[in-house]
Amino acid sequence: MPDDANPASIPPDDPSRALTVARPDRDQNLPHLGLVGDTYTILVTGQDTNGMYTLIDMHVPPGGGPPPHRHDFEEMFTVLDGEVEVTFRGETLTARAGETVNVPANAPHGFRNLADHPSRLLCMCAPAGQDQFFTLVGQPVASRTEAPPPLDDAAQQAFIAKSQSLAPQFRTELLPPPDGASGSPDTA
Repeated sequence: MPDDANPASIPPDDPSRALTVARPDRDQNLPHLGLVGDTYTILVTGQDTNGMYTLIDMHVPPGGGPPPHRHDFEEMFTVLDGEVEVTFRGETLTARAGETVNVPANAPHGFRNLADHPSRLLCMCAPAGQDQFFTLVGQPVASRTEAPPPLDDAAQQAFIAKSQSLAPQFRTELLPPPDGASGSPDTA
């Protein structure tokens, strides 16, 4: 923190950077991506923020959510609607509408929507990069709430292989489901 005698100098404004406004329910130019049965809409990309963070709107249907994973960047999400069960280092808690959870870098975690109605999360990852990963492995869908089409066995195996192949480039480790439970690897 600067002292009063030597205040920090704030760099000049960079007019090459534009204001970003995201309207996920109206703007069909935003990428809506189906992943692990959820639909993720990239609201603010790393390109928009000079790589500082990305902001993602997550529509999570009943039973949805990523399997266990970890990554070397911070992830924070606010539950806008509904609730999710968060698993963090093997412990679980329920995050409800209006609550915010910050997952420290490198910590094993995942979440599930155990309710009988969709949940909506606003997720920030810092620094950015997760937006690029989701774009590479996700299936484009038409809107923020459209479910991705179900994958047959061959498509599911191709998705898993692609996710596992790309995960290290995006500083992500896909973890096995707890206690041998079934589930596909995470892409979050």
